[in-house]
Amino acid sequence: MTGGRAAPGRLVLGLALMLVAFNLRPALSTVGPLLGQIRETTGLSAAGAAALTTLPVICLGLACALVGWVIRRLGPDLGVLAGMVIVAAGLGLRGLGGLWPLFLGSALAAVGIGFANVLLPALVKRDFARSSGPMTGLYTMTLCLGAAAGAGAAVPVEHAVGGWPAALAVWALPALVAALAWAPYARRGGPARAPEAGRLLRDPLAWWVTAFMGLQSSLAYILFGWLPLLLQGRGLPALDAGLYASLVTLNQAPGALITATLAARARDQRRWVVGIPALTAAAFLVLAFGSETLRIPAACALGFGVGGCFGLALSLIVLRAADAASAAGLSAMAQGIGYFFASLGPLAFGLAHEATDGWGLAGLLFVGITAAAVVAGLPAGRARTVSAARRD
Repeated sequence: MTGGRAAPGRLVLGLALMLVAFNLRPALSTVGPLLGQIRETTGLSAAGAAALTTLPVICLGLACALVGWVIRRLGPDLGVLAGMVIVAAGLGLRGLGGLWPLFLGSALAAVGIGFANVLLPALVKRDFARSSGPMTGLYTMTLCLGAAAGAGAAVPVEHAVGGWPAALAVWALPALVAALAWAPYARRGGPARAPEAGRLLRDPLAWWVTAFMGLQSSLAYILFGWLPLLLQGRGLPALDAGLYASLVTLNQAPGALITATLAARARDQRRWVVGIPALTAAAFLVLAFGSETLRIPAACALGFGVGGCFGLALSLIVLRAADAASAAGLSAMAQGIGYFFASLGPLAFGLAHEATDGWGLAGLLFVGITAAAVVAGLPAGRARTVSAARRD
């Protein structure tokens, strides 16, 4: 990737970037609230539901492995546009109904999300180098708002349009809007040099950042896929469970913004690595197993914690990278490998629930993943940088 290029109309560019970010989670967060209806109408088993929540995360990781090719052939700016078009196509495919379009559309949308996921931190590093912390927080916050909109609106939209296929497909519209908004910027840069992956694969710091990204992502995808069903298991109607899930997701936005902005100002990020995951684990236990009167504050705290973990993970990618090319390489590594391992989280969570016909073992697994994220995040939070740029 090229570096040091000032983008014209930074405010408009930032708004277009936010529109892209808004569309990076509804494809994932809309499935959980509708999972009960999907299982009832299709006969999907609990294991099949676990596979449905796991498949997009695997595809996110696979897409990240292709980003180097995308950078070389298209350039980062056109790569983001291609990602948005693919997201819209995948979401539209899910509207055909049935299990095959659902699974294939989810996989396709995840590929598009993976492209944009990797490229956005590199573009922030390139175009907003002097304000990378606030910009990382802003686009992560917008991403969380998109996730919250998907989780909260899924059931009401399903009631309005008369079925889950149309309720899932309607999210193709904002993805198309984002593609149109980004189209003027897709012409800014042509194909560019891709980062050298081998340099990062030999760097321990890159692996610690990757581990933290994967472990904290696992927590988010567990909540996307299983929190509504867990709350329904506690006696909440589907609509109420979806609204609680939306409350969790909505509070990810301030968590991401505040954590990313403040953590970027610190000398290193190790205190944040301990505090934010600890808040996440405690809030999850209260929401899942605590008093009914504490559900609302626990949901807010859980959302703040999960959003903070995600904002912190993206901040570590930007802060630990020496330049824009290194940010692209570290982002591809952290999200590609990280999402592959993150996919095991919702799968293991679902299998633990099915094996015990309860949520105790699954809840213990969630806390264990949180503890592992702290262990990985401590060395990732130290004030060092990695370089992945090709040398002539």
